[in-house]
Amino acid sequence: MKAEEMWEISKGEGITVAVIDSGVNSSSKTLDGRLLPGADLTDLPGDATDDYSGHGTTIAELIAGTGKNGGIQGIAPEAKILPLRVDLATDEEDVWKENDDTSIEDAIRAAADSDARIINMSVGGVSRPELESAVEYAVDKGKLIFASTGNDGKDYSEYPAGYNEVVAVGAVTKENKVADYSHGGNVDLTAPGSDIPVWCDKNFTSYCTGSGTSTATAIASGSAALIWAEHPDWTANQVLRVMMETASKAVDGSDYTTRLGYGTVRPRKVLLDGEGDPGDPNQHPLLKEEASPSPSAPTSAPPGEKPADNDDSKSDWVEVAEEGDSDDGPPTGLLIGGAVAAVLVVAGGVGFLVLRRR
Repeated sequence: MKAEEMWEISKGEGITVAVIDSGVNSSSKTLDGRLLPGADLTDLPGDATDDYSGHGTTIAELIAGTGKNGGIQGIAPEAKILPLRVDLATDEEDVWKENDDTSIEDAIRAAADSDARIINMSVGGVSRPELESAVEYAVDKGKLIFASTGNDGKDYSEYPAGYNEVVAVGAVTKENKVADYSHGGNVDLTAPGSDIPVWCDKNFTSYCTGSGTSTATAIASGSAALIWAEHPDWTANQVLRVMMETASKAVDGSDYTTRLGYGTVRPRKVLLDGEGDPGDPNQHPLLKEEASPSPSAPTSAPPGEKPADNDDSKSDWVEVAEEGDSDDGPPTGLLIGGAVAAVLVVAGGVGFLVLRRR
């Protein structure tokens, strides 16, 4: 991603990202100066800065971590984080689901009424009218919503990612292939999601490595923050449009596939190369088919597009090599892996364990 070169132009200053999650730990040194007063939408002990699982803090750090004291350096280290704590549940495989309460919907509306321009939702569950209504309310307020598609390798997106107005984010691996666990069906964009540093648990004693569309969503949100900070007069529609236009495409040349979406995020193409036409500020750029109301009926590809049928399909691989790039080993155009691994995890301070979260 050429992060250090991008940071010469933009670090996300002036952009607030609302993180709807398990809370964000205010003791995180890498988030010093990044956290705004948030809101707790639950009946749980504590407040918005009491993270009951570690998930929300991880997401916030991947977006806006400064790298201080051995912590994660996020992709937009001068963005602000608005923590909105909701009541989430995990099953035994640590797959995030929504509870039956209204904290998710309340958080979306709170984010819509805030100064946040971007809403990150690294959570997923089933559709319900109250959730759809809250999403529509936020989009009408000019917010750009990124949500994770899910981690079970299914052919549909969980909600809110399944709604047309929401940017459904899938995950790619360090080898630039769509991850096997990443849900397909109606993906809009993908981002690095495998072997990412995450907090191991709610005790915040060490980092582990984790994989999932949750972390990919955070990197997509941070990428949007970089672009929006450089172009503050753009609307959410324009930011999203240039992200879609400049994304890495599939090696088979497809403009869209149901697992890769419109490609893998490359904010450097906007910031460093000036690519992407922002277009109509009032026209939402997503043209995906109507999302399925239930997991039993997967969504279809846009007209004229063919879904990726198997893991060996070239439409599952991202072409990121460009003129002047090395052909030895995996391309280094992604934020995680290769020569730029040190950009995201700063050595020292906090221990780093090689463990995998499901």
